[in-house]
Amino acid sequence: MAAIDSHQHFWNYSPQRHAWMSDEMTVLKRDFLPSELFPLLKQSSLEGCVAVQASQTKEENTFLLALADQYDFIKGVVGWVDLQSNQVEERLSYYKKIKKMKGFRHIIHDEPDSDFMLRSDFMRGIGLLNQFGFTYDILIYPNHLSNALELVRRFPDQPFVIDHMAKPIIRESKIAEWKKELEALAACKNVSCKISGMVTEAKWSGWRKEDFTPYLDAVVEMFGIDRLLYGSDWPVCNLSATYEGVYGITASYFSKFSQSEREKVFGGNATRFYKL
Repeated sequence: MAAIDSHQHFWNYSPQRHAWMSDEMTVLKRDFLPSELFPLLKQSSLEGCVAVQASQTKEENTFLLALADQYDFIKGVVGWVDLQSNQVEERLSYYKKIKKMKGFRHIIHDEPDSDFMLRSDFMRGIGLLNQFGFTYDILIYPNHLSNALELVRRFPDQPFVIDHMAKPIIRESKIAEWKKELEALAACKNVSCKISGMVTEAKWSGWRKEDFTPYLDAVVEMFGIDRLLYGSDWPVCNLSATYEGVYGITASYFSKFSQSEREKVFGGNATRFYKL
């Protein structure tokens, strides 16, 4: 089974397109492309990756799919589509013909409306994904967890994955409320969880590997080994760590697990979820 990084990004930097990058994120304000990622994957004994959208345009899909055509190690793409559009079915039908398009994501946590994912038009779009064989990545903060629960319960046959463990506030060691609400989501068998994005939710300088252990313990307990996917969140992880450092946190934690369990977390589950 191929070892896979289930969550990373590529971009040609544009101040307009990447306006979410704050003044503290100067390290991200340049191009990040496959030629830079490939040696990092090899260094961590990973054979492939899933490229995830970082801006919400059709052009982003075109860009990522072109890279996936060019580089075989990009095994799949999670793109963006306007799920609220009257033309969404037409767009999904178009993307269904492209083998490496695996699913879609919306940057929910940046929407001013905290109930965005429960809008009727948005849910109508979500309801169409499964018939085209697409997954959906849920990108939220902990305050969105109750809405996410309502969403996934409405679509029990739709495969969902929680990005970045729903971004627990690791820098403040907050865990109880996040764990309680995520536990309800984990009880839905159509929901998986990415072990990704932890280092940027911790203090950007001065974190220790042990800071992440309670959160890793929690997701293993809640989701079990079969619904956890390793992801680096490169290059966003560069705000707080190196690629090797991010991989090392998760690899060290799972070193006490069996080889078959490690193979699931570091590739098997991603391969199955995204049909890589």
